Amino acid sequence: MEFEIKEIQNKEVWENFLSEGEESKLSFSPFTVARECEEKTFLQSWNWGEFNQTMRNKIWRWGIYSKEQKTMNDEQLVGTTLVIKIQAKRGTFLFVPHGPNFKKQETRNRQQVLEKLLEELKNIAKEEKASLIRVAPILEKNEENIRIFKNLGFREAPIHMHPELTWELDIEPSENELLMGMRKTTRYLIRQAQKNKDIEIIQSNQIDDVEIFNKLYQETVDRHHFVPFSFDYLKNEFSAFSKDNRVTIFLGKYKNEIVSSGIFIFWQNIGFYHHGASSLRYPKIPVSYLLQWEAIKEAKKRGCKIYNFWGIAPITSDLRPQNSDHPWAGLTLFKMGFGGYKKEYVKTQDFPLSKKYWLNYIIEKLRKTKRGL
Repeated sequence: MEFEIKEIQNKEVWENFLSEGEESKLSFSPFTVARECEEKTFLQSWNWGEFNQTMRNKIWRWGIYSKEQKTMNDEQLVGTTLVIKIQAKRGTFLFVPHGPNFKKQETRNRQQVLEKLLEELKNIAKEEKASLIRVAPILEKNEENIRIFKNLGFREAPIHMHPELTWELDIEPSENELLMGMRKTTRYLIRQAQKNKDIEIIQSNQIDDVEIFNKLYQETVDRHHFVPFSFDYLKNEFSAFSKDNRVTIFLGKYKNEIVSSGIFIFWQNIGFYHHGASSLRYPKIPVSYLLQWEAIKEAKKRGCKIYNFWGIAPITSDLRPQNSDHPWAGLTLFKMGFGGYKKEYVKTQDFPLSKKYWLNYIIEKLRKTKRGL
């Protein structure tokens, strides 16, 4: 099977490939668009590319075309991937966030597609003087998919860039069914919060409210000691998705004081709980539970079928955090209380290109250990 990589400059071609439904022939496109992407998160969306450009990161949007699978003499689009050039303090690298994305039927050709992609990435890396190619795959973690990366010369990265283990919830059932599927304690706290007249949940689409979120976010950072995103990062991300009405902020108040907040993205019939922040000023007041429930209901209103709670800590077979001291242990229990299931992807993969990589590897490994991850 032969493949060719071409840059995609049309937003509709890109987004249609990632959407659901039957294959279609777009009137303005010379290519057949296969609208059955196997796995996806907003990190491969057109908006995420726009956001990275505002952060002064160079990007490439590539389409992977099959030379052999043709319809009406047109090469068929079977995969896409967003590539980002990251310029960090310790060097430059190319990064593929939660990608590449494949057409469902391309399962058997994954290694060939990735081999062609790696070939192109090496060429760009040489031009951009990158010392590393890093891929955060959107492939299910299993022996076959792990073997593909090993066969191509990748090695497991010392850290992850984006969630490798997530918690998701099917939100197609009715609100009452969703409530009944929750942990008993979670359902009780939501109902208690609904009865509490001092609790108010506000939904906002105003970019000025990112600053309000950020103040609470910094409190959360100080408490949990994680590396925060900058205010510019949060603001630019919100701006990139607000153009298409795909992002919102929820602010949770108790006695008119904001004690909980979250930034939520809605893309391709999936709702994402991307950023969260909370205060410990009133630990027994369940504002965060009601806020999360309101976000799930908003996702349903927007036609979402899946709600993605984003990253969680490693869990046991009986759905408990493997390590109670893990920085995300409490947050993991909170998320799982709403019901759902885990989804685990192949760990982030590195393809070293120079000796500089190994110094970076040691530093990142030490940082991960220090953070208890």
